[in-house]
Amino acid sequence: MAERGTGTLRVERQGHVAWLVVDNPSMRNAVTAHMWQQFPPLLTELEADDSVKVVVVRGAGEHFSAGADIASVQQILHNPATGHRDGGDVSAAENALAHFRKPTIAAIDGYCVGGGWQIAGACDIRLASSRARYGITPGKIGIVYPLSGIKRLVELAGPAAAKYLLLSGDLVDAHEALRLGLATKVLDVEALWDDVHSFALHLAARSQFSAQGHKALVNALSSGVSAMEVERLSGYWQGQMAISDDPAIGVAAFLSKETPAFTWLRPDEG
Repeated sequence: MAERGTGTLRVERQGHVAWLVVDNPSMRNAVTAHMWQQFPPLLTELEADDSVKVVVVRGAGEHFSAGADIASVQQILHNPATGHRDGGDVSAAENALAHFRKPTIAAIDGYCVGGGWQIAGACDIRLASSRARYGITPGKIGIVYPLSGIKRLVELAGPAAAKYLLLSGDLVDAHEALRLGLATKVLDVEALWDDVHSFALHLAARSQFSAQGHKALVNALSSGVSAMEVERLSGYWQGQMAISDDPAIGVAAFLSKETPAFTWLRPDEG
């Protein structure tokens, strides 16, 4: 968590890659109430933009995010629609990111703490610089983390590591984060942004049909939905495969030793 600051969430586009930038560098990219509220509409816009195939979330400057704005944390976690403190704007932002249809990458440099971890944890892949520092710190200010954040932490790190991180509030370095499951890969800080961009382009070149179908199925399997619902979802994607051009494009390119130019962009709404 961090002290109060001003800031915004902004989008930068580079071809098929969109960078969603947490921009409040004077406060180590602390996320204000306004910034949390920006996540759902911006993600809706990026999901509707077929030119965007991968979204990378990063912080402006030298830090990913030092967490939610402490001065307004009670407001941020309160949900006026229900009257409950059930994560409010924080959980709404985190869930919008977790349920985003396309692949997402968290590019983590510097501090990734508290609510900053919730943002990173909601992404599909977490690429950390060698100087990244992680911390999950609600115990330092006497609050209980939103359930959505705890659930994803347990899924990624397991219950023992989740208890250690939540109960101690200790910061861990990038390599310890990798060992605990909080990072997917650790990259040299000098080449971080070039390597992240290259990996994002690598994902963008893959079949979006395959990427989005697999993401939906993995999310369903890890969320505890019924076996019947998972089977229904699998059947849906198998049905989509029958009308997608990507399988034929991929097989033909493989046989001719060429790079495939996949065409599928979104599920058939009909």
